[in-house]
Amino acid sequence: MGKNYVDIENDRGETLRYRKHVNGRGLIAHGAKVDATALVEAGAYVEPGCEVGAGVRIRRGAWIEPDAVIGPNVEIAELAHVGSGAAIGAGAKIGIRTSVGAHAQVVTGSLIGDGEIVGDGERVATDRRGLRLAA
Repeated sequence: MGKNYVDIENDRGETLRYRKHVNGRGLIAHGAKVDATALVEAGAYVEPGCEVGAGVRIRRGAWIEPDAVIGPNVEIAELAHVGSGAAIGAGAKIGIRTSVGAHAQVVTGSLIGDGEIVGDGERVATDRRGLRLAA
């Protein structure tokens, strides 16, 4: 049986320990809380201090930075990036190669399309088609 964790050195020379999530085998940093029903695909990273709710799907290559909060039933597509301290509301969808900035908020049920950028500290609400609403 192979080991269930990986040690990775960061840019400052510190070694961080990640465990492989039971669903999808993505890497979860020590100190992150990921619901057992979430799917974190191989190649996805969830950093320390994150909270990931029930039924969340984090696809290959997605990166969730420290202290982000991901609500239940959120979908984060391939190669998406969620910044430090960002909050993604329940049922929201984040598109392929989309970037959500540090401390940004994506409102419950919002649809952020492929390749979009949500700026640092920005609050975004959309309708079901992804058209931005006044926040």
